Amino acid sequence: MPVTKEEYGHTANNQLVEQYTLSNVNGLVAKIINYGAAITELWIPDKNGKIDDVVLGWPDIKGYESNSPYFGVIVGRVANRIANGQFSLDGVAYQLEINNGPNHIHGGVSSFSHRVWDVGHINGNGVSFSYTSPDGENSYPGEVTITINYQLTNDNKLIMSYAAKTTKATPINLTNHSYFNLGGHDSGSVLDHIVEIDSDKYTPIEKETSIPTGEISCVDNTVFDLRSPTRLKDKIKDVPGLGYDHNFCVKSSERPCATVTYKESGRKMKVYTTKPGIQFYTANYLNDSTMGKHEAVYPKHSALCLESQFYPNSVNQV
Repeated sequence: MPVTKEEYGHTANNQLVEQYTLSNVNGLVAKIINYGAAITELWIPDKNGKIDDVVLGWPDIKGYESNSPYFGVIVGRVANRIANGQFSLDGVAYQLEINNGPNHIHGGVSSFSHRVWDVGHINGNGVSFSYTSPDGENSYPGEVTITINYQLTNDNKLIMSYAAKTTKATPINLTNHSYFNLGGHDSGSVLDHIVEIDSDKYTPIEKETSIPTGEISCVDNTVFDLRSPTRLKDKIKDVPGLGYDHNFCVKSSERPCATVTYKESGRKMKVYTTKPGIQFYTANYLNDSTMGKHEAVYPKHSALCLESQFYPNSVNQV
C-alpha cells in the first residue's frame, strides 16, 4: 500500500516535521516522523480484530523535542552508556557530555534523536531517512552520514535497516528506542506480558552506574534466565534495582532473540537482530507524571524496550 505523508508540526526553531504512514493488507499501520526518525504510532489488530496503538509516544512535536525517555527514536552516535563519557581512539582521548549519572548515554542530550532528518526514497511500503553528523558533533570524531530505512511488509514485519559512513574512525552504535505495550500504549502495566529471550549469557552491571563490569556471565539460576516464556511479574521483583535494564548476548540472527506475548490481546512480537546484544528495559524510570498521547499516563513498567545493539561501554571494554 502506498506511503502517505502529512505535516506533523514545527520545531521550536521553525523546522517542518513530517509524518509518514506505512500500512499493510492486514491492518497494521506504522507512523514515523523525520524528527529523530521516531516511530510515533504502531497500530496492530488484537485477537478480536480491534486495532490498538502499541507504542508509547508524545502528543506533539514538543514532546519529542524534550523526550528524555527517548520514545520511538533512533539514538546515537552511541546507544546506551559510556562510562564517565570517556574513550580513547587511535591514541586520542575523548570526553563526551555526561547526561546519565556519571555516564554518557544515547549520544548526549542533543543527539541523533533530537535532529530533523532528511527524507530519502519512498519505495513501495517503505521510507528512508538520513542525517549527517558533522565532525566534532557532541565531541565525537569524524563526519558521519546515517541512513535508516523502515519497511512494513505484508507478512507483518517492520524491518529497520541501518547504514553509516564516516570520514574518520569513530564509535557507532545505533538502535531504535521504541517502548512497547501489547495491550495498547495506554493500557497500564506490562507485568502480565510474557517474555522469552534466547540468551545463555548477559553482561552484569555495577549497581551504582549501570555500567557493565566487563564480565560475561551465564544466566543459569538467575533472574536473567528468560530462555523459557516468563511472566514479567514473576521475576522482576527479584531483579536488583528498579527492574530490567540489562544487555543480553544474542545467540543467532537466524531466530528471534526475543519474543513478547500478551495473552489478553492475543498479540505476539518477535525481535530479530544482526547485533551481538539486546538491551531489555522495563521502563523503570517512567512515572505517573509522564503524560503521553491522548492524555495517557505512562507509569513505571507500563512498557518494555528491546534495543538491539553492541554491548554497553564496549568502546572501553574488549
